[in-house]
Amino acid sequence: MNILLLSMPDSFEHMPTVAIRMPNAALTSLAGNIDAHHRVAVADLILAQARVRQTVERLVREMDPYILGLSVMTFQRKTAKKIIDLVRSLSPNVRVVVGGYDPSLAPEAYADSSWGGVDFIVRGEGEITFRELLRALDTQSGYDRIAGLSYRIGDRFCHNPDRPISNLADGEIRLPNRDARVLRGYTTLGRQADVIETSRGCTFDCSFCSIIEMRGRNFHTYPLDRVIADIRDAHNHGARTIFIVDDNIMLNVRRFEALCRAIIDAGLHTIDYTVQAMTSVIANHGEQLAPLMRRAGFRYVFLGIENILDEDLAFLRASSKNTRREDGRKAGNAAIAAIDSLHRNKIYIIGGLIIGNPTDTRASLEANLEFARTHVDWPFIQHPTPYPRTPMTREFRRQGLIVNERLEEYDGTTAVVQSSHLSADEIEFVRWQADRWVKLRHLPVAFAHSPLFVLRHAPQMLAHLFRGSSLKSLLGLEDSRRAFARYRAIRQAEREYL
Repeated sequence: MNILLLSMPDSFEHMPTVAIRMPNAALTSLAGNIDAHHRVAVADLILAQARVRQTVERLVREMDPYILGLSVMTFQRKTAKKIIDLVRSLSPNVRVVVGGYDPSLAPEAYADSSWGGVDFIVRGEGEITFRELLRALDTQSGYDRIAGLSYRIGDRFCHNPDRPISNLADGEIRLPNRDARVLRGYTTLGRQADVIETSRGCTFDCSFCSIIEMRGRNFHTYPLDRVIADIRDAHNHGARTIFIVDDNIMLNVRRFEALCRAIIDAGLHTIDYTVQAMTSVIANHGEQLAPLMRRAGFRYVFLGIENILDEDLAFLRASSKNTRREDGRKAGNAAIAAIDSLHRNKIYIIGGLIIGNPTDTRASLEANLEFARTHVDWPFIQHPTPYPRTPMTREFRRQGLIVNERLEEYDGTTAVVQSSHLSADEIEFVRWQADRWVKLRHLPVAFAHSPLFVLRHAPQMLAHLFRGSSLKSLLGLEDSRRAFARYRAIRQAEREYL
């Protein structure tokens, strides 16, 4: 059968498509784990933001899909519904399958009568569930024994038991199928980009995390030879920069060190790698780990700083993973030690911070922003966002602090909750005002890394960074809140893809 798999065009503020266009790892993994007689196409609509309707229409015309599969995050739900409605108008008999974080954690939203276009919901890890669903459709057998599947019967949905988490080591989940991609243009600063995965899961219990709610507290790893084969496949498909998408690769430090050595031994250290990391691991093991990472080709680390204030870390349940230790005893926040280790080895920091928590004041916001100005190369400053079923969501609802229920604005950089001291608008304004200038300081680094790309695209990069600003506002001759209002209007218009 013909299968069309789509990821949504909605993008994060911190990842402007002029500079960063990353593929969806889940869709190529799904494509690699279905039976070979199917014809499958993967389309990341982030590559077609200005022509979503035309692209979907063309793909439906060319593929004539029997199955339409969509990977959806919460802030993409509205767009997903529009795409389903569009495809239904073009191909009324198509069977629609949704999966990803949002359908997994809020299946009731997709089973609602307003979502009449959805036939199946794949909850949790999708590779095996989707494969079994396709086999059931092939043989016209029932769906009741497919773990992790929800399916429509008439005007109601049946929800099968959850699928057990895969241990990843048994080889049941095969390598991604990158040949299934039908759009081109995955880049980071002009270099062809791809994503790979070496492990899944996390054993911490951060209150903001959807991963724990979807799969529980656990950690499973692929064999390193399988990881190296995945990297080599991405490289053979043209990738010169790779983002490792693991939830928490640093849980096993010795394994990560072995991965770095395996990359070097395989001659794949000429690729630029970006990885997510905990501050505590880098702080406690940085002397040995950071030089090895540099030799293996790691150029950027997304560092989960979360917040520099103890009270906020406690609310986020992120204290233990951000604590430095000396002789087995706690020795304060790990962020500065981690950053120093990485900077000494010429590795740049993407600093993940969350501001706007329940007790935050203007002073606590400024403390985190000043930390970003001083220590972080590229800020990834977000607002706490009440995603389905997370502990954070329950706490914000208990305190009555959620002020915005428009899910399309749950993108991390739109403040949808207030604190006990500040309105959501004030929190977002403070972040926006500082964020642009911290990012601007990284432009020389980007130029050193990719000079031709920056020379060619600097006007677009600056235009994105300072959306809403005018010469008057930049010179202080206009109230910056007017520029902020223009920025928010632009951001609102950007969310309309169809």
